[in-house]
Amino acid sequence: MMKNKVLIKAVFPSIDKSYDIRIPVNEVTWKVNKLIVKAIYDMNGIGIDIKNDNFLMINKVTGEVYKNNVSIIDTNIRNGTEIVFLRSI
Repeated sequence: MMKNKVLIKAVFPSIDKSYDIRIPVNEVTWKVNKLIVKAIYDMNGIGIDIKNDNFLMINKVTGEVYKNNVSIIDTNIRNGTEIVFLRSI
């Protein structure tokens, strides 16, 4: 049975760092994406324009790019999933 949060590994190749983060399963991917990116960049003292800088969430193992308006629970994101955050052009 899934709880209300899952523990993922968020990988940021652009800053060569990764973090273990708990995310709510009832939230949509675009919101999780924006919150994680903003938190990581703020924590590292890197400026980011959260409205105009877009990042793709990509499953490190399968290569799947997650769509924006899907609830986390409706994806294959589970405890231990590694998600790569790549800036989209």
